[in-house]
Amino acid sequence: MSIGETLADARRQSGLTIAQVSQRTRIRESIIRAIEQNDFSPCGGDFYARGHIRSIAGVVGTDPAPLIREYDNDHPPAHMSAAEVFEPATPIKIREPRRRFPLALLTIIVLLGVIGYGAYRLVNAHDSGHPSATPGVTATPAVTATPNAASSPTPAPTPTVTHPPAKPEAVIVLTAQQDCWVGLTMPNGQQLFEGIVTAGKSKKWTEKHKVSLVIGNPPGVQLTVDGKKVRPNTVQVVTLSIDPSAKNPVALAAPAGATLTTNGA
Repeated sequence: MSIGETLADARRQSGLTIAQVSQRTRIRESIIRAIEQNDFSPCGGDFYARGHIRSIAGVVGTDPAPLIREYDNDHPPAHMSAAEVFEPATPIKIREPRRRFPLALLTIIVLLGVIGYGAYRLVNAHDSGHPSATPGVTATPAVTATPNAASSPTPAPTPTVTHPPAKPEAVIVLTAQQDCWVGLTMPNGQQLFEGIVTAGKSKKWTEKHKVSLVIGNPPGVQLTVDGKKVRPNTVQVVTLSIDPSAKNPVALAAPAGATLTTNGA
């Protein structure tokens, strides 16, 4: 029995109409009808097709895992591009500040120049204080003026090097209790991870920049951010925005109507 036939049969056995399944999953009726006819083209890509299959299966009371595996056999995940998974993001252009010449290094160079000039003056003064011996001529010692105290180099205070505060970072740990499709990207569209995390496996990321985390099977994973458990209250595909610099680093980006709960691990 195909994926569409299995879902349609389970829906009828549950006594639900396509309209009722649409209200509970927030998936359009036309897409549900197409899926029951094994037409996944209206889903908008393999990633969303898997999420729709999982959501419909959860409502009609059938196990989504074998259906996802059957779909993966017919539509290998390797053919999926990042552009099909994530919505296009506008690249953020960050203008790097001009690098200024370090003040501490400039101070050291000036200090070395002053010390070198003072040493040169002292050596010249020492050499000119010794008269050369010439036969038959009484050498008159040359009188060398004492260098002005103002010309003596004054040691400059040792500059204090201050280190900039470390950037905040978010430690993301995802443990799959069921097979789950996961995607992690930067705001500029750079892909950090894309693939299926099988049951019993874990993934860990340490990020200092804002990232987007897409979870295809929210009920099938355990997620912590900085040691706090994050629980999206939905069975649909969910997108989380994680910003290490924010007061509340985790925000729910999709789907509409879902809720997000966090608590310490």
